Amino acid sequence: MWPKEKLVPGGILEPVSGKSFLFFGTSNKTSDFMVDGLELWWNERKQALAHVKELVLNMDNGPECSGRRSQFLYRMTAFADMTGLGIRLIYYPPYHSKYNNIERYWAGLEKSWNGYLLESVATVINRACKFTWRGIAARSMLVETVYEKGIKLYGKEKKNLEKRLMRPSSLRWWDISIRPKALFYIMTVLSLRTVRAAFAAHSSSLE
Repeated sequence: MWPKEKLVPGGILEPVSGKSFLFFGTSNKTSDFMVDGLELWWNERKQALAHVKELVLNMDNGPECSGRRSQFLYRMTAFADMTGLGIRLIYYPPYHSKYNNIERYWAGLEKSWNGYLLESVATVINRACKFTWRGIAARSMLVETVYEKGIKLYGKEKKNLEKRLMRPSSLRWWDISIRPKALFYIMTVLSLRTVRAAFAAHSSSLE
C-alpha cells in the first residue's frame, strides 16, 4: 500500500526543561525548512526564555544544516539579527549523533507509534502531540510551505556570510558562533580600534 502523503519531520528538544517542539513539513527537508521550524519554536518560547542571550544548538550534521551549508548559515545569521540572540552551532562528528539527546527522543517517539495506523496528516500531528518526554507532552505543528532544493550562496554573498561566522581554526566546521548584526558591528569597530591603537603605539615606539 502506497502512502497518500509524505511528511518530513524536524524537532527541537530543550535538554534542561525537557520541552520539545516538533514540526512536520509536506515538502522537502531543506535548510529553510529547518530554520523556519526554529523560528516557530522561538515564537512560542521567547517570552519564557526572555533571559536567554545565546542559543547553543547541538546539531546532528545532517546535509541540510551542516557547517558547510551556506543557505543554512545565511538563514541562521538572519535569525540572530531578527532575535538579537547570539548563536553557537555545535556539531556532533559523523556517526556520533547517537550521543545527541534528540536521537533518543526520536526513538521514543517512533516506539510510541507502534500499533497505530498513521493514515492521515492529522493523525500524525495528534499522535505526536500525545508523546511525552520526561513527563512533558510535545508541541507539534504542520508546516505546509513548499521548499526548493539546492539553494546556495555564491561569490561575494558567500564571502560576506563568512565574515559573520566565527570559526575556531581547529574545528572550523564543527563549532560556529554568530553574533547579531548590532553586536557584530560593535565588535568589528572595537577590533579595528584595537588594531589602530596597537599600530599607533608601535609607531610611537619607533620614533
